[in-house]
Amino acid sequence: MSQDPAKTIHTLLEEKRSFPPPPEFTAQANASDPGIYDLAERDFEAWWAGWAEKLDWDRKWDRVLEWDPPRAKWFLGGRLNASVQCLDRHVAAGRGDRVAFHFEGEPGDTRTLTYADMLAGVCRVANGLKALGIGKGDRVTLYMPMVPELAMTVLACARIGAIFSVVFAGFSAVSLRDRIQDQGARLVVTADGCWRRGKVLDLKAVVDEALRGCDTVEKVLVWRRGEGVTTAGPGGPKDVEWSELVDPQPAECPPESMDAEDVLFILYTSGTTGKPKGIYHTHGGYLTGTYATSNLVFDLKPDRDVFWCTADIGWITGHSYIVFGPMANGVTQVMYEGAPNHPAPDRFWELVEKYRVSVFYTAPTAIRAFMKWGDEHPARHDLSSLRLLGTVGEPINPEAWVWYHERIGGGRCPIVDTWWQTETGMIMITPLPGITATVPGSATRPFPGVQARLFDDRGREVEGAGGGYLVLTRPWPAMLRGIWGDEARYEATYWSRFDGAYFPGDGAKRDAEGNYWILGRVDDVMNVSGHRLSTMEIESALVDHHAVAEAAVIGVHHELKGQAPVGFVILRSGFEPTPELNEEIRNHVAELIGGLARPEKVIFTPELPKTRSGKIMRRLLRDVAEGKALGDTTTLADPGVLAGLKAEYETKEG
Repeated sequence: MSQDPAKTIHTLLEEKRSFPPPPEFTAQANASDPGIYDLAERDFEAWWAGWAEKLDWDRKWDRVLEWDPPRAKWFLGGRLNASVQCLDRHVAAGRGDRVAFHFEGEPGDTRTLTYADMLAGVCRVANGLKALGIGKGDRVTLYMPMVPELAMTVLACARIGAIFSVVFAGFSAVSLRDRIQDQGARLVVTADGCWRRGKVLDLKAVVDEALRGCDTVEKVLVWRRGEGVTTAGPGGPKDVEWSELVDPQPAECPPESMDAEDVLFILYTSGTTGKPKGIYHTHGGYLTGTYATSNLVFDLKPDRDVFWCTADIGWITGHSYIVFGPMANGVTQVMYEGAPNHPAPDRFWELVEKYRVSVFYTAPTAIRAFMKWGDEHPARHDLSSLRLLGTVGEPINPEAWVWYHERIGGGRCPIVDTWWQTETGMIMITPLPGITATVPGSATRPFPGVQARLFDDRGREVEGAGGGYLVLTRPWPAMLRGIWGDEARYEATYWSRFDGAYFPGDGAKRDAEGNYWILGRVDDVMNVSGHRLSTMEIESALVDHHAVAEAAVIGVHHELKGQAPVGFVILRSGFEPTPELNEEIRNHVAELIGGLARPEKVIFTPELPKTRSGKIMRRLLRDVAEGKALGDTTTLADPGVLAGLKAEYETKEG
């Protein structure tokens, strides 16, 4: 593995505190009997079928699972529609007046939308899409801010059988173009702009730039944010105004009956080859997995809970645990447009108090920021409505876990530390809050029905306490079905390392109590603020700069982000390593890929450590960056390169 698991896990395993579920929580929990694990293990197909039966099917399946590794099909012959699970069935049951979303814009504008409101809005959008000629199987790219219209458009695509692909609205025009072209989108849905830290972001300008050379895109549907957002200039020939197309549409649209294995959406995630992977998920299995995990992990009580997942719908967390899982459960949610510290560092806690949030799900990188900003900010708000906390996106260090438990949860709220991926579609390793004794820093144990194992380098299972490669040895309903347009890459990426087992690319350790501790990525994908970024993609952006001859990127520990990219750069002849050029190169990466990818540092160097075959030794670059004793250097073509690098890095640090 690319980390030192012995040292990493030693630090983690020093944390011995355990927090059993409060008895009053267990008494009311959706899952309170530990026997649920044995029940799911005895017949995992029946377990998942039981959850699928809680959804509304147009036609029940003939067979639960067809498993021909690495290909799985779930609920064969079954037909349903994802939007019906999230909307129609609640309205039909008389719950249409329940609030679906309390929306708060960053400037303070608010809207409240019920499930009936959302259904009407989704139908209008769906009818508008149909008026543009969009139908089953067509790809639609969404580049929108965190507003209810984004959730409406997602569900409208699902309603008519179109395949949606949300691109996070912080990605650059180049990244957006790559994704549009890869999926062959016919339509882009966007907004003129949005608010972020008191400034207006011009989303439409990014779309306009991205569409240069995108021949498949026929139309661009533009929603107007309002509230002072007036960025978009005159519309182009492909532009269609939301107010003119969508608003006049009827509020009824019959749902398309979809096969359980029909594609629901494509979502791109970083890959070690540099080209993002278009992960695709299906209607039946994905809905079943997100519905079940939302119900048990977050212990959702739709008649009284207010759930707030702080993620963006542009990431898988927002897909699974804002749109589909919680809405299939019929719960009320908070949706917030802006930054957690605008206009002040207590903005999140102000919203928790205002909307009486009871279940709160956020990322460790945010928790570390809250800690840094100071205890006084949550202390000035009434957080007594909270009863359950969650974390997502990366492992959480015990110090942050305990702070979260004490300062935000008041020492009374269980914390569900969840491990999963874009590819898994649903939470895979997690406490169940009414059953599991939680341990700071540990994701504890696999969700019922999920089979996780640890393998060593040779593919042998690690029994009992120990560390190794985390693998999943049994199919699950919400698993990815492939990589869009590149099925060979699907097998090579996830199924080639260990025979018959899915390898997510993470290392893990299991303690004597059976708790899993996630160690992080074992390949060259970094986890920056809970988002996976490819080192090769960043290297490509660095080399794209006219002054850069060669580059290597590593992820280093960052107090707030978890990891941050650091670039080692060889300049072309004729260029001097000035501070101005350094800043220009870092900004160039942000412009090409997005702000998340902007290197924390760029180190100019005349050489990079390479093997005799020309391979860059990134492991040694990490050792330099982290101040470790250098590992084995015998394979280097020129071991003397490292001394200069080490001196340059230490100078930059100083």
